[in-house]
Amino acid sequence: MAKRAAIILAGGQAKRFQVKQERWRDKALARLLGKPLLIHVIEGISDAVEEIIVCVNEEARKLQYSEALHEYSIRNVKFCTDEKFAHVGGPIVAIATGSKSASADYCVVLPCDVPLIQPTVVDYLFNAIRGSCVAVPMWPDGRLESLMVVCERPIVVQITDALCELGRRRPDDIIRGASKVTFVSTVGDLKDLDPEFKSFVNINFREDLTRLPTRVVENGPIKESLQLNVGCPRTSELKLLKTASGYYRGGKFLEASSMFSSSSNRLESRGLNFWAGISRENEGKSLFSLSERQSDTEFKKDHYMKGKVAFMRAAQNYGLEAEIYEKNQVGFLAKRARADGSWCQRRVNQE
Repeated sequence: MAKRAAIILAGGQAKRFQVKQERWRDKALARLLGKPLLIHVIEGISDAVEEIIVCVNEEARKLQYSEALHEYSIRNVKFCTDEKFAHVGGPIVAIATGSKSASADYCVVLPCDVPLIQPTVVDYLFNAIRGSCVAVPMWPDGRLESLMVVCERPIVVQITDALCELGRRRPDDIIRGASKVTFVSTVGDLKDLDPEFKSFVNINFREDLTRLPTRVVENGPIKESLQLNVGCPRTSELKLLKTASGYYRGGKFLEASSMFSSSSNRLESRGLNFWAGISRENEGKSLFSLSERQSDTEFKKDHYMKGKVAFMRAAQNYGLEAEIYEKNQVGFLAKRARADGSWCQRRVNQE
């Protein structure tokens, strides 16, 4: 069995790459220095992995990309098409699909628009994950390269599957949901391997093909790598959250709210703030939906007020999560947690 896999995300709509009044253009096939971006990425990481999987959102792209690979005599690349999840799409679905399709123990997730990725950087991230679930590059100001991560594959399969079922669409939720994360300092550990930070050249707009912008940030307090252990639900707990989400989508709001409440109590007792926040948030949504179905005024008000309490507790959990990241100066994830908390607090304050 292969030990290392690369999951390349090539199924996006690339909205920023498009030009008004022109037909849609597939960014993965856009050429830089005579080669499609996708080919650059595959060639850049081929020496660092034993397995390469390209994730697409539709079957038609498989044929187009296969033709490009054939042109450059690239073989042994596997394609997979995104699974269908209710109310969620985008990179996290591709990561969920790709991680299930791989057979390796560990996988690196990469977008198709980092054409100058250095194999030494990828290799370092694979080595850095030892003892962790996720390894992700972090800039001195606390920003993360959340679509350039190395993950322990069996764990990321469980996490992404649960997040997709719960309707969570941000890929940085994978980092927030993992039990132990290594934040790899770009300036402290990766600069010697990639002095010009070519690996972080990211093509978002057409003009980027000629000016090759970087995401370099060398100003900030974080100069060394950091490891955090915030805990992760057990497999049985993730399954329970998925079941509760299924009840919610099926209109069984009473059953969903009860199951989310039970899950929240367990998760809170173990200090799993991110997951407890998600569970309380969904408990609140279930109770609000249940309230809307009631004809009896008292029942309607009772479920509505219980929903507000659930949202309040969700906001508290996200706040506790944010405090951990703020204490360790991981500003990017702290902002995400605060934003989730603010959203829940607005549900509490609404009339």
